[in-house]
Amino acid sequence: MVIKVFLASSSGSTAIKKKQQDVLGFLEALKVDYAQLDIACNEDNRMWMRENVPVEKKPTNGIPLPPQIFNEESYCGDYETFFDAKEDNAVYAFLGLPPPPGSKKAPVKEEEAQEEVEDEEAKGEDDQPVSEEEEELRQLEEEEEAPEVTEQEEEDE
Repeated sequence: MVIKVFLASSSGSTAIKKKQQDVLGFLEALKVDYAQLDIACNEDNRMWMRENVPVEKKPTNGIPLPPQIFNEESYCGDYETFFDAKEDNAVYAFLGLPPPPGSKKAPVKEEEAQEEVEDEEAKGEDDQPVSEEEEELRQLEEEEEAPEVTEQEEEDE
């Protein structure tokens, strides 16, 4: 799977140039394989990009501006949607790529799986689902049962 980034090498707009550099720099930092496809020098690239950006994603004038991002033939989005994904730490999902091994997404899934197991075990105790409020109350009760260390005890140590 190759990510295709459609850009304009000879754009007169500094805003477009900055957006293109931001996308390419971030993809390089993530070590994502991508191909730059120039729409300024290659009419075929320009036509392909314009035809494959979904109608609902095109601006009101109907002409999408670079950068436009695709995963092979699948449209990922423009700069704004890329930026939103970057802010949400969801660039791999945005690009339609699996996160690399050791990324932060994997441990979160393991924690969620563990929480589901604990929830199932809690349900099994009395066959009643545990609400979030009940779970918070149970955690607070456990914290209250734990011995507290006072400031005086800390100073004594």
